[in-house]
Amino acid sequence: MKDRVDLCAEGRALASDNTFTVGIVGGGVAGSTAALKLADMGIQALLFEAGESLVSGPPICHLHAGGNLYREISEQQCIALLEQSIATVRAYPHSINRRPTVIAVPVSDPGEPETLLNRLDVLTEHYRLLVKQDPNNAVLGAPSDYYTLFSREDMERLASLPLPAFPQTPEEWMIPVAHYMPHDSFKYPLVVVQEYGLSVFRLAATAALGLEQSAHCEIKFGHKVTNLIPVQDGWLIEAAVDNGEVVSFRVDFVINAAGFRTGKLDDMASLPRRRWVEYKAAYIAHWPSQPGQWPEVIVHGERGTPQGMAQLTPYPQGFIQLHGMTQDITLFDGGLVKSDASSAFPPLPESMVVKADGGWAWSEVRERTERAIAHVSRWLPAFEQAEVGGKPLCGAQQIPGDDPSLRAADASFEGERYARIELVKASSALQAANRILAHFEKQGWVTLPEGWDSASLSLTASLTENNVVEKAKQLTALRGYPEAFAIPFPENNPLKKQQAVS
Repeated sequence: MKDRVDLCAEGRALASDNTFTVGIVGGGVAGSTAALKLADMGIQALLFEAGESLVSGPPICHLHAGGNLYREISEQQCIALLEQSIATVRAYPHSINRRPTVIAVPVSDPGEPETLLNRLDVLTEHYRLLVKQDPNNAVLGAPSDYYTLFSREDMERLASLPLPAFPQTPEEWMIPVAHYMPHDSFKYPLVVVQEYGLSVFRLAATAALGLEQSAHCEIKFGHKVTNLIPVQDGWLIEAAVDNGEVVSFRVDFVINAAGFRTGKLDDMASLPRRRWVEYKAAYIAHWPSQPGQWPEVIVHGERGTPQGMAQLTPYPQGFIQLHGMTQDITLFDGGLVKSDASSAFPPLPESMVVKADGGWAWSEVRERTERAIAHVSRWLPAFEQAEVGGKPLCGAQQIPGDDPSLRAADASFEGERYARIELVKASSALQAANRILAHFEKQGWVTLPEGWDSASLSLTASLTENNVVEKAKQLTALRGYPEAFAIPFPENNPLKKQQAVS
């Protein structure tokens, strides 16, 4: 195989009979994003996915544009999540649900809202700098509007206003919160921050449609990788297909993007690695009596205790995605495990592997969803009327290294021809792909054009919202989830239609 690919100014490969080929194992958000970026650069990729569609891993609901859900992480991680989130919006423009997030600290919590304020100021200034460097980074709105504070007096005033049909400003988004969440339950100020929602189904649809139109990526659905064999200047990838046959492919470079199973590939390649794996689930509720259009609401709490964080994420048609960071809702006893000297794959209990692959008993779905509804209802009494809305969105996420609280991670390398993409949050995927491309250039295998590290991808920028939504609806049907999860939120907004026309 040819060891070098020269790229022209548009980022396309010059014609060659023998191209540098990358094997990507795993069609989740990590592998799909890497494939999109490489294909966008004209680099040939083989994408191996054991399932029948892309991006079907752990629950994704939140852009994490600043990491404000996590009080325990460092300022540096928050800045990294902000940068990565901006890149994600630009790479997957039709995957975003453009509504803010409310951050609330309950009176029962030992924390204080003031501890968030300095971080928010730092994030605002960093966002302002990013927008100054490139106006296309202004995907979260004006930097001056990144966050807004609300006092107790503000909430009392907003509670007297009618619910807006199509909220546009932070104040309008806060009106239903002021109406229905007891003011005495929280410390002040409350925060509205421009952390948007992220639709896993529209993200998956974007990846699928983008790669389908590329001549530089071949997707191998139904291919479960069973072995990685090092060969001269590359690897041999062996995979089992549906009929039991084992097929093999020679590639120049391997990207291990196998999600929580990344350690299994490390073991195949005899590459030790320390990591954690955590199984988590988010639950689907339906709130037919939902009053007005709601923002996402986060009520902080101590993780792993009965007072763990509550998270309400709105979707169209009254569907709500719920997290309750307690051991009997989103978290699971035995669900956080780490690797050891004998294997790079943490020994996740088999029952959780089965759940990660969709094997839930309905009785447990009902029980845990009802617990999640009750948990959120502590802060939002009207939510008691919600009902079970479907099977959970669930999966296991890997956390590289020794710190299970890490939330910003991307790529790591072993030798010249092997990389892992180790995401904790989906928004880190594009940065990981860019690090791998930089490695390719450093090794002399490619010459990257000017502007190669732009967050925008031609393969996704050319897609229309209608096409993405229709594909996403097909994916919800394929996976057995409500179609509402494919529809942009807020929906039926006449102001959005007016903006599109103008």
